[in-house]
Amino acid sequence: MTFRNTNIIVAGFALLFMVAYVKYGTTAYIFLSLFIAYSLVLFYGCYYIGSGFFMPVICKAQTTKKVIALSFDDGPDTTNTPKLLQILQQEGVKAAFFCIGNRVAGNEGILKQVSAEGHIIGNHSFSHHFWFDMFTAKQMLADMDLAGQTIFDASGLRPKLFRPPYGVMNPNLKKAILAGGYTPIGWNIRSMDTVIKDPQKLLDKVTNKLKPGAVILFHDTSHTTLAILPAFIQRIKAKGYEIVRLDNMLNLQAYA
Repeated sequence: MTFRNTNIIVAGFALLFMVAYVKYGTTAYIFLSLFIAYSLVLFYGCYYIGSGFFMPVICKAQTTKKVIALSFDDGPDTTNTPKLLQILQQEGVKAAFFCIGNRVAGNEGILKQVSAEGHIIGNHSFSHHFWFDMFTAKQMLADMDLAGQTIFDASGLRPKLFRPPYGVMNPNLKKAILAGGYTPIGWNIRSMDTVIKDPQKLLDKVTNKLKPGAVILFHDTSHTTLAILPAFIQRIKAKGYEIVRLDNMLNLQAYA
């Protein structure tokens, strides 16, 4: 199911309902029902990043090998990101950090450390504005490009991989992604570490969802993630999984 074929199907039903209404005098509530159904499908397409409703978004690797990738959103965080990097360094693990452009100023050294220690930097917009999904395509692209330029100025790297704020997709964002030449990246294991405050609950949740080719979403800003990360990595290894850097697992080009 995609945005295009959904529109075609809904238009077909609307035409049939119109004919039935005019010819047989059926109730006008059938149009309300169609509108509600259409709205629910659009909501699903917008808020479930793995749906591919508006455009394909890479959320996992198609593999049976026991490999996974770790990704962290919303950094760089002055306090947590260096601690995450220390843990990853100790465990010999490489990850992807999807950074918010307006958090780079003052944290340029952290961004350089991310790259120097073998992790990749992704674009997570400049503003991460609450109403980002309501921007025009032109505004979205300007925001994304500003994040890319800010990251480039700090690290010398211009990310090609883009993760939408809040994981929300829509037609305007599709236009912006295509116009900017970005590769949209999602996830198929959402840790919910921004709301789960119990370390054991978070650890069990993400461990129980492990599957080959998984892309796991964490956040730099989560103290709970910081608390469980060493134990989580050890559990992954104990289950026979290998943690692979996101771009390598997905066979993607990380930078423009």
